Amino acid sequence: MGVPGVSTSFVAPRTIPTVQRERARTMRNEATPAERKLWSRLRASSLDGHKFSRQIAVGPFICDLVCRRLKLVVEIDGGQHGGDDDARRTRYLEAHGYTVLRFWNVQVLQETDGVLTTIAATLHKASAAAKTPPPAPPASRRGER
Repeated sequence: MGVPGVSTSFVAPRTIPTVQRERARTMRNEATPAERKLWSRLRASSLDGHKFSRQIAVGPFICDLVCRRLKLVVEIDGGQHGGDDDARRTRYLEAHGYTVLRFWNVQVLQETDGVLTTIAATLHKASAAAKTPPPAPPASRRGER
């Protein structure tokens, strides 16, 4: 039993390095027009009730938009993207259970509804997979108690 008025809950210390946390904050404050447009359509659980966060650290990387519950990363890429760094980032994220969707800035700006449809379909698929019941036990164990 705890002391009245004193919280007994434990809050884990931040594990994100300060430099990375500050970089993410800067990136949030200096978002591109495409990032701002997509964020305006995803914020406040606007897409089928799924919560997204922006400029979130996942391992050593800062991801543009993340739905943590379903482990979906949405990257909005400009002309500087598409090389080995992006491939390495995607491999890392996928190895840690994330699905990565990449869109070019121009896609987000000119085809916003299509981008949102793709994101929604991916969320639906991930949500359905998460609700899948566990597989049946092997036949040799059925009926055992």
